[in-house]
Amino acid sequence: MFDTLLRVTGTIAPSSRTTEANDRDLSLDFAKGALIVLVIVGHLIQYVIYRGDGFWYSPYYKSIYMFHMPLFMAISGYLSSRSLLQKSFTRGASDRAKQLLLPMLFWWTFMETVKLAALWRATSLTSGLLELVDDFAGTYWFIWATFVSYLVIKISCRLNQRSWVISGLAILVALAPLTFSISPLIRFTYPFFCFGFLLARSRERWTSTSRYHKPLLILFLSIVTCVCFLAWGKDTYVYNNLGVIHDFRSAKDVLLMFVGSAAASAIAIELLLQCWSVGHSNRMARFIAVELGQTTLLLYLVQGTVFRLMDFVQFGELWDLTTRLVIAGMLGATIVAIALTVRSIVRGVPYLSQLVLGMPPRSRLPQAKPTMN
Repeated sequence: MFDTLLRVTGTIAPSSRTTEANDRDLSLDFAKGALIVLVIVGHLIQYVIYRGDGFWYSPYYKSIYMFHMPLFMAISGYLSSRSLLQKSFTRGASDRAKQLLLPMLFWWTFMETVKLAALWRATSLTSGLLELVDDFAGTYWFIWATFVSYLVIKISCRLNQRSWVISGLAILVALAPLTFSISPLIRFTYPFFCFGFLLARSRERWTSTSRYHKPLLILFLSIVTCVCFLAWGKDTYVYNNLGVIHDFRSAKDVLLMFVGSAAASAIAIELLLQCWSVGHSNRMARFIAVELGQTTLLLYLVQGTVFRLMDFVQFGELWDLTTRLVIAGMLGATIVAIALTVRSIVRGVPYLSQLVLGMPPRSRLPQAKPTMN
């Protein structure tokens, strides 16, 4: 599905991989860019178009949430494989903390400052502290999930029979009855991070296995995805079932959630990489890959901050659907514009680039010149 596997089977276009020092795979950047757009669209459906519980039953919301975060996590695991195997635990954890947690802390501080200045309301000390903790964990839960998954696999890599240990631990984490804070979200996405990592470490085997069976595999996964889509309901989302099995019905919901997300993620990455293979020279495709796909962390932080602030603003109850769609489109474009503007301003500034973007200044990084074959 990724990298060598799909290049051998013809999915990744010859121009999808740069030949520069940083050797970025633009096909995966394109997939990441498309996924972060879907993250924003999903939140727009939730916060603007519905502004109530109706979004749980939206087919558009369901089609996005079946795969977007699981696939994002699988790609993260895949791209983290080199760091996980080559860096020491201290170096790897430190680098990942500077990349993920430092900018998250910056945007959380910015969000709380805005809330204090513009949306302040009197609360008790206890409720105020609980709200701060909830904002810090819940707003950017995917950052925490990625960081925790990285640390757990980094520890697992020191053990013998690495692949078996990681696979077994993925199952145990997924089924662990932990429901506090964002633990259900971490438990749900962790197995996908593991799968991405294991796929990166066994590319040759996946290549030889899928070379002759890929069409049948895609057909089977497409059927599974369609069946799961039809059976998917409000209680299938991890936000509602918390990934906990306590009776037959909850077992069905949790199994449907994992199976549906896995199958939909496989079909989604195949479609995204096929789109890149066909349209890699298209200007819009390259914008998604280079501008959005290489800015996913910042886009995630900006959109998370914006939508969490919208929890405290009452608006749109009397708007008709057309107005909501227009506002949603404008807000989505504004979020992207803000993120790209912030990146262009701070990416060359020492320390500020690390703090806001989670990366060293752009001037210190090798520049990739995308080919246009």
